[in-house]
Amino acid sequence: MSAAVRTLRVLEYNARVYRRSWRGTLFITFLSPILFLGAMGFGLGGFVDRSGGLPGGVPYAVFLAPGLLAAQGMQTAAFESTYPVMGRIVWDRIYHAMLATPIGVRDIVLGQFAWIALRLLLVTGVFFGAMVAFGLVRSPFAVLAVGAATLTGLAFAAPIMAFTATQRNDQGFNAIFRFGITPLFLFSGTFFPVEQLPGLVQPIAWLTPTYHGVALARDIALGTVTPLGALVHVGVLVAVAGVGLAAALVTFRRALVV
Repeated sequence: MSAAVRTLRVLEYNARVYRRSWRGTLFITFLSPILFLGAMGFGLGGFVDRSGGLPGGVPYAVFLAPGLLAAQGMQTAAFESTYPVMGRIVWDRIYHAMLATPIGVRDIVLGQFAWIALRLLLVTGVFFGAMVAFGLVRSPFAVLAVGAATLTGLAFAAPIMAFTATQRNDQGFNAIFRFGITPLFLFSGTFFPVEQLPGLVQPIAWLTPTYHGVALARDIALGTVTPLGALVHVGVLVAVAGVGLAAALVTFRRALVV
């Protein structure tokens, strides 16, 4: 059995599990973000537009939508990299069972990572469909923002997977969501330009993967992307994902191989 086939077996396991549980994820991963877009984009956005709007005359809903798209990728990846992964290491020990077959640690990590990528494509693809339905897409290449949002999620999935493999209970996840995901969601350009933050805080925002994911998705959706800007954003996201994946290979081996 080749390495690619072994990785696909892990991805297939995740897909089979999701086939039985997808109904329970409908609201939090599909309906909730779309309702949030409607409330913030058109509700709050109406006040923003009437009070002078954003620079360049971009309607607030059009500005907000790609930011929420990238943020949705981040949030989905954070969840998929915490509780499901811990369950298979600590609670159900599914990964240990996989190791009794020709599947190895590397196959588990890559298969789980591939499944998260597939989930991100599904979630962000549905969200993008809502953007089109709401008339919030201005560029014929805006569909590429789905790829940007997926890459944003993967930049979080890999390092969080690495962290999860070092934990024996879920208490550490509270810190990730409370002090990591939530502040990044609020202060990395999703709801307002980063330039409006205090001067001392702006460099911190620029260093976060969320900022690069939001900026890339927004530039693509608005048709303002430049080759250099896209290269920088993609480079940062790929680098973070690559480092996180390398770390996950180490921590998973320590957690699974006695």
